Amino acid sequence: MSGVWIFDKKGVARLIPNPTRESFEHKHPIYPGTSTAPGARPRVLVYLPTNQVINSYSELEHRLTELGWTRYHNFTQPHLLQFHKSENSAHLISLPRNFAHFRALHMYDIVVKNPSFFQVREAAATQ
Repeated sequence: MSGVWIFDKKGVARLIPNPTRESFEHKHPIYPGTSTAPGARPRVLVYLPTNQVINSYSELEHRLTELGWTRYHNFTQPHLLQFHKSENSAHLISLPRNFAHFRALHMYDIVVKNPSFFQVREAAATQ
């Protein structure tokens, strides 16, 4: 029996044999705030020196360029927007071309490669 066991509020378990995001989505999520729940808390990327929330790729590209990152034009993967640190570095940031698909996973990749300049926060905490 492989899959994911989910427990509801009454403690009753059920097995989801082939878990997908859709299989976890309910009208009232079992675990609100988790990454698979529809009610997950939104995250934002913050540029720390100015405490600016990054709202577009143009803002992000401006900040990354200031930090020495340059656009990497990879014509074999047109669905990605990529930045590299230098010709001699293996550091590469790959992002979905559409900003609407920019997720916490991508934000944390930027933070790991620029820890003194970026931070991921809950959207409600920045307002």
